Amino acid sequence: MESEGGRQIVASLAHRVGANAEITRIAKAIVSTLQDMSAALTPIIGQQGVVALYRRSLHLCASTHPRLAGIYNRVQTALDLINLNSVLVEQSEVDALFFGEVLLTTFYELLTTLIGPSLSARLLRDVWDNSLSAPPEQETSP
Repeated sequence: MESEGGRQIVASLAHRVGANAEITRIAKAIVSTLQDMSAALTPIIGQQGVVALYRRSLHLCASTHPRLAGIYNRVQTALDLINLNSVLVEQSEVDALFFGEVLLTTFYELLTTLIGPSLSARLLRDVWDNSLSAPPEQETSP
C-alpha cells in the first residue's frame, strides 16, 4: 500500500516535470526536489543528517539500479547532486523518472522511521505544496 507521502512525492515530481518529460527536465525535477527537502530538513536534523539519509537512500536504490551505484561511492560528506544529475541524464526518461520516484520515496520512508510520519509530513508539506501550487516548469528555448 502506497503511503500518502509517497503519493505526494509522485504527484510533486510529475508536476515539476510537466507535460514535456524530457530527460533534462526529469533530472532537474529530481535534483530540485532533493534540494528543497534538504532545505526543509537541515534545520532539524542537520546537513550531515540529510546527507546520511541521502546516502542510505542511494545505497538501497542502487541494489535495484546498479548503474547508479557509483553515485553512492562518490557521496561522502556533502549532498552532491551534480553527480546525481549527470548520471540521471544518461538514463532513459522512464528509467530516470522511476529511479527519482524510488529515491525520493525511499528518502521519505527513511525519514519517517527516524522522526515519525507526522513530523515528516509537517516538515516537508511546503516542499509538496509549493511544487504543486506553482506552475509546471516551462521550457525556455531561445
